[in-house]
Amino acid sequence: MKRNTLLLVITACHIMNTACSKEEVTQRMQILYDSIPVSKKVVPIINEASGIADSKKNPGVLWVEEDSGNPTQLQVLGHDGIVKKQIFIKGVENRDWEDICLSDGKIYIGDIGDNAQVYTEYCFYCFNEPLMDEDTIQSAQRIRFNYADGARDAEAFFVDPGTKDIFIITKRDNPSRVYKINYPYSIGTVNIAEQVATLTYSGVVGAAISPDGKEIITKTYIGLQHFTRNANQTITEVFKSKFTALAYKSEPQGEAVGFAINGSGFFTLSEKGFGSVVNLYYYPGK
Repeated sequence: MKRNTLLLVITACHIMNTACSKEEVTQRMQILYDSIPVSKKVVPIINEASGIADSKKNPGVLWVEEDSGNPTQLQVLGHDGIVKKQIFIKGVENRDWEDICLSDGKIYIGDIGDNAQVYTEYCFYCFNEPLMDEDTIQSAQRIRFNYADGARDAEAFFVDPGTKDIFIITKRDNPSRVYKINYPYSIGTVNIAEQVATLTYSGVVGAAISPDGKEIITKTYIGLQHFTRNANQTITEVFKSKFTALAYKSEPQGEAVGFAINGSGFFTLSEKGFGSVVNLYYYPGK
């Protein structure tokens, strides 16, 4: 990601509410993204967006999925905030979809929500990224999994563009945990997600990795946490390193974050929650 923009970045001590003077925060500021994001009103409103991914095949639009109780479809949202259409996904179930990822030409939808932490199995639906003129995804591969240590509630995941390993981040664990499903995934049997890291904060509701694999953002309802990945560093090692907290435009119930496919910045999108409008925010790089 190119970075000559004007966004204040504060350190982890601020997010974790540990002692940190104003002077210390000022000294640790970094320039990463614009502190005044570009905002577009979403029309018509998408009520329960829980994941976004920028399209590669269809420049200028985002794939949006909604969580439990909504149709098994993709919302096609323009960078201009206008909903273009819906694309139905055949043969799948929306038990509790909670995030979406585009990787290596494929869309992954995570049916990974479990508020009561009672399910014995979860899954990802995977299919080739469609074109805008398509109306139905005819088939999706189902990647089943469970956790090695019992049921978990998760609302965030991404696919490492280099290894194709899937990383899942839990929400309700305190602190949040990171689990990994190794590639190649088994299709005929249930995959096992093994814990590989523990974060220093909880309540993760979204996550994204940059197209080049060099940046990771996790999202909570109150902020954005940015990790930088060095050459030859594994994802597990990244999550054991320090992060910086990005300045964040508060949203009614913001759960979705996704990098621009060209690496120029990132988007956030909220559920409607108790708000009267929903805005698509774009944090540009330079």
